[in-house]
Amino acid sequence: MAARASLCALGWRLWKGSRNFSVSSCRNSTAQNGGFLLTNMKWVQFSNLHVDVPKDLTKPTITISDEPDTLYKRLSVLVKGHDKAVLDSYEYFAVLAAKELGISIKVHEPPRKIERFTLLKSVHIFKKHRVQYEMRTLYRCLELEHLTGSTADVYLEYIQRNLPEGVAMEVTKTKLGTVTRTHQEANLGNSTRGKRRKQAIKSQTTCAGM
Repeated sequence: MAARASLCALGWRLWKGSRNFSVSSCRNSTAQNGGFLLTNMKWVQFSNLHVDVPKDLTKPTITISDEPDTLYKRLSVLVKGHDKAVLDSYEYFAVLAAKELGISIKVHEPPRKIERFTLLKSVHIFKKHRVQYEMRTLYRCLELEHLTGSTADVYLEYIQRNLPEGVAMEVTKTKLGTVTRTHQEANLGNSTRGKRRKQAIKSQTTCAGM
């Protein structure tokens, strides 16, 4: 009981002393002790590094540019590997990331490709003794539609950084662009040529009928 009472008295004194402990006395004691401070009966050394903490941590930085963003009609991501479990796991990860970004995504599985190699069992001799190696390549195709350039860059960087070992990726982008005057003239020329061909075919059929 006496020990418990003495501990309670010591705790009361420490708590009372900590209330009267000011910031100025803390700085003075820190300077006098050479960068050390006595806190809760333990010596703590302050670091010499100074970190500037911004005041507005909740406000994100937004950059505005006058350049129009690139638009993609379709983004095709072909992933291939040899392990089905790894491809299934990566497909789940890529679909989940696309849903978090609000991207419409479709997944289909192309047929697998099997390559067989027949080689000698020995390096130089025993031609009759051979061994056959088989290499199976599995595919997953992710189709993303109606993307902006910034969204496509963020998504591709995210899934490429988390690409597993032994898995390859091939990306095909279909970009939307403005129709220029040269394109209009080319389309107009193609349409006139098509009309002329149709007229020539009709005239040939009428002559053959007569």
